[in-house]
Amino acid sequence: MALGDLATKVLTRDEGFLKSAYTDSLGYWTIGIGRMVDARKGGGITRQEAEYLLANDIQRAALELDANLPWWKAMSTPRRVVLISMVFQLGLQGTLNFRNTLKAMQEGRYEDAAMGMLASRWATQTPLRVARLAAVMSSGDSDDFRLSEDPS
Repeated sequence: MALGDLATKVLTRDEGFLKSAYTDSLGYWTIGIGRMVDARKGGGITRQEAEYLLANDIQRAALELDANLPWWKAMSTPRRVVLISMVFQLGLQGTLNFRNTLKAMQEGRYEDAAMGMLASRWATQTPLRVARLAAVMSSGDSDDFRLSEDPS
């Protein structure tokens, strides 16, 4: 058996697998198969690993939208990114709770959808983010994401 394959089997058996963050026997934050992510011990992930996880999250959000809101595929790419962003931040169920806003999107009433986004509790929690997403929903223009600006 190759070194990497044997090491994978041994470490998986010894560490186990947990899909959520947990504290190890010494109280340090860990995830997956014993991956130390606690900054106190120099743990964390690389930018490349974060981008890999993000790509998986985007794919999962798109699949959830396909299954629950099949009409979303007819929207422009910038507006579809708004929905992916909503699922990413709020979860699928949180996004589905925007019934009137989603109905407005489905009917092409994008300005009404944007107003629904801005009138939500979500907008009070992350006002600048929601303002950008609502602007894109209203205009359909990806420039309204303001990607060259500070995201705060």
